[in-house]
Amino acid sequence: MKRLLLLVVLVTAFSANAQTNQQLLKHYEAFYKQMREQGDIQGMINGLTHLNVLAPSQARKDTLSYIYMSEGKYVQALNTIGIEKNVSDSDMALEVKAVSLKSLGETERAIEQFKVMYDREPNVGAAYELAELYLQTQKLTEANTYIQYGLLNSQDDMAKAFYETQQPYRVPLKAAFLYLKGLVKFNENKTDNIDTAISFLDQALSMAPNFNMANISKNALLSQKQKPSETQNSGENKN
Repeated sequence: MKRLLLLVVLVTAFSANAQTNQQLLKHYEAFYKQMREQGDIQGMINGLTHLNVLAPSQARKDTLSYIYMSEGKYVQALNTIGIEKNVSDSDMALEVKAVSLKSLGETERAIEQFKVMYDREPNVGAAYELAELYLQTQKLTEANTYIQYGLLNSQDDMAKAFYETQQPYRVPLKAAFLYLKGLVKFNENKTDNIDTAISFLDQALSMAPNFNMANISKNALLSQKQKPSETQNSGENKN
């Protein structure tokens, strides 16, 4: 009799717990939907976090990490989905890992993720990121490979945003690749390639006169080009 009573109590407890979980799931699903409609980012994060605790889902984790990334919370984004290279990741998870790792200065790990993205479906967006990251690590041959792909496949309606000024701006994507090509050319030979590098920057500026980064780089190269002649003139004056 005691055993039967205990069994009834356990079954009742499990049933009540299941009902409670289902009620909570419905509540937080409705809560998340409402927060999304209101554009309440923190509310969306709270709703998805509760849903993931109650009923873990990779799709929800990916979505939660994407929201964190979009808000510039890169550490939280990576804590949600991890940093491991995984070719079975969703497109969303790959983007979160790649962008977050790049933003945190984890260049080599970011390259791994962008490479998986590019290998899955070659595109000019991933090609630009890879070219820029390879340039940062002085892997110039690899950078050139993705620059060439970008120059060949960039369409007139494609643009690249830059944020180094107080007011963000956009330039044609092809101009952005020409800018990278100029930097790569200079890094290949910082003495002999200055003029060639400047010519690529000029091409970028002809397409986008508002291209601040290209203008800054061009002025820096022109300044460096003038230094040897100034040194020579200074030596001649002393003689």
